[in-house]
Amino acid sequence: MSNEPGLTPIQRRKSTSGTVSFSDPVVIHESSRTRITFVPFFIPRSAGSELAIKIITYRKQPPPLDWMEIEEKSISLKEAASRNLLRALKEHLAVAEKDGDGDYIAIKVTEGVADVAGIDPSVVAKAVISMLNKKDIVRHLTMSEIGTEIVSALRTSIRLQELRSAVAELRQNLEGNVTDEQTYQIWCEKHSWAFGNAFVVRDSVRQIAPGDNIDLLLPTVIAGYRDLIELKRPDVEVLRYDNSHRNYYFSSDVSKAMGQCHRYLDVLNEVAANGLRDHPEVVAYHPRATIVIGRSNDWNEEKLKALHGLNNRLSGITVMTFDQLLLQGERLIELFTVHDNEELDEITEEEEDMDSNFKWDDDE
Repeated sequence: MSNEPGLTPIQRRKSTSGTVSFSDPVVIHESSRTRITFVPFFIPRSAGSELAIKIITYRKQPPPLDWMEIEEKSISLKEAASRNLLRALKEHLAVAEKDGDGDYIAIKVTEGVADVAGIDPSVVAKAVISMLNKKDIVRHLTMSEIGTEIVSALRTSIRLQELRSAVAELRQNLEGNVTDEQTYQIWCEKHSWAFGNAFVVRDSVRQIAPGDNIDLLLPTVIAGYRDLIELKRPDVEVLRYDNSHRNYYFSSDVSKAMGQCHRYLDVLNEVAANGLRDHPEVVAYHPRATIVIGRSNDWNEEKLKALHGLNNRLSGITVMTFDQLLLQGERLIELFTVHDNEELDEITEEEEDMDSNFKWDDDE
C-alpha cells in the first residue's frame, strides 16, 4: 500500500482467539515519559463488522522494562461511543479553527440535509442571519440560484422543530398529570394548528356576546367561516358504560359541555351570520364545535370505537380527548416531515460507564 501523504496503510488481521480482528496501534500522543495509543478492533456481526477501540496509556520505565501499560488510565469504547467521540472531536476542531470566544452551533449534515432537531430555533435563526450578512455567501446563493430553496428548507426545518417542541410540551403536561384547564387553554391558543390543517391561525376574539366567552374561534381555510373549540379538564370522565343495555354513553361532564356548546353555536350563528358587530371579519355560517375533554390513553378498541360511533350521531359537535389531540398533532408533524428518518448515534444503556478523561505528564 502507498505511504504517500494522506494515504495511511491499515492492515486488518485476526486475533489469536480468532473471534475478532485488529489493526496496529495508532499513537495519538507521545512524550519522553508517556505514550497514548488506540487499538482498533473489528467485531463480526450479522450485518457486517462493528468497530470498537481501546485507548491505552503507557509510562516509560527504566530499562529493560521500557514502556508499561497503565491500567487505570486505559479505556475501551464500543462503536456508538467511538462515533460520539469522533463527532465531538470534529465539532470542537471546527470551533478551534475560529478565533475568539462566543457561541457556536455544530449542525450534522447527512447527504446535504442539515439536522437541526434539538437545537433552539431562535439560536439557529440568529446564526443564519449572521451568515447571510456575509456578502460572499449571499453572492454564492444568488449565483447558484438556490437561494429560494435554502430559505424554504430553513423555514421548514425551524417550523418542524417548533411543532415537535409543542407536541412534546403537551405530552409532558399529560404525562405529568397537569389538570389545570388554563394550561391547556394557553397551549391551544399558541398551537391551534393541532386541530387540523383545515384551520388557519385562531382569532383573538373570544367574546361573541355579553356573557358568552368561548375558548377558541378557528377560521376554516376554504371558506373562512368560524368553528369553535371548547376545552375542559383532562382528568374528567368522558364515557360511562351501561351494563343493563351493554353500551357506552357520554358522562355528565361531556353532556354539560355539549349543552354549553349548543348555546354558543346558536348565539354565534345569530350574531355572526354577517360578521360580529365589532369584528365584521368574523363570520359564522352553520358553525361546528369541538369539545376536548378527558383522557383516552388507556382505552381499549371497543371504547374508542364507541366514541367514534357516538360522534357520528351528533349534529354539529365533535368530542375528542386530549390524547387524541396529541396524536393528531403527532400525525400532522409526520405529514409535515419530508424525511422522517432521523438517525442519531446514541450510547445504549448496556454500554459500560467509563471515564473518558485522560491526563498525562508531559515534559516541562
